[in-house]
Amino acid sequence: MNRPSRLFTAVLTASAAILLTACGSGGSDDSTSDKIKGADVGGGKTSASPSASASSDGVNRPEIALSKEFQADFENWSNSDPKLQAILNDGREQLRAKYAAVINADLNSEAVAFYSSEATQASARKWIKQFVDDDDSIIGKVTAFNAKALISDSGSGVLFYCVDERQASTKNRKTGKIVKTPDKPESVLQYRTRLDKNPQGVWKTTSVTVAVAGCSR
Repeated sequence: MNRPSRLFTAVLTASAAILLTACGSGGSDDSTSDKIKGADVGGGKTSASPSASASSDGVNRPEIALSKEFQADFENWSNSDPKLQAILNDGREQLRAKYAAVINADLNSEAVAFYSSEATQASARKWIKQFVDDDDSIIGKVTAFNAKALISDSGSGVLFYCVDERQASTKNRKTGKIVKTPDKPESVLQYRTRLDKNPQGVWKTTSVTVAVAGCSR
C-alpha cells in the first residue's frame, strides 16, 4: 500500500476511511455524542521516561516509554472522580502504546494488546504496519487535550479527546528523511472512543472513531 510519508493526518487527508479503519473505528452513537457534552472535563527504540500508570491500583501494567525524539503531552487529563480518572488513564496509555509500537516497529506490542480489545488491537496493528512497511518512525510532539470522560448507562466508558499533530513528523529510519505534518486544521483530530472494563480492572479500548478537524486549538 502506498501512502504519503506523513504522520496520521496525511493518511487521513488522502482518504479518511484509511485512518478510521486503521485506528479501529466503530460507529459513533448519536445519544452518546449528546451525553458527552455534559461530561466532566479533564483538562528509534524507547529510552525516555516510562509510563506513569505503573499499577497504583494493583494491576500489573506493561511499561511504555517513548523515544527522546518524540513527545506526547496530555494536557489536563485529570478528574476528581476516581472511576473517570481510571478511564482517562487507560485511554491515554492505549494511545501511548500505539505511538511506542510505531517507534519500535513492533507489530506485536504487548502494550497495544493490553489496552485494546481484539478488534481494536487488530486494526491498530494494521495502522502500525503502514509505518513499519515504509520504515518510518515518528518524531516531534503531539498534544492531547480537551479530554472528556463518562460512564454510559450500559457501564461502558466513553472518552473523547483531541490530538494536535502539527508539531510532529515522520522520519525514515534508513534515509533520515523527515516529512512534517501539515500545519492545517485537518491536523487536529478528535478521537471518540469506547472502553470496557475487563475482569482485571483494565479499561480496554473497544472502538475508536476519528473525526477530521473535529477540534479547534
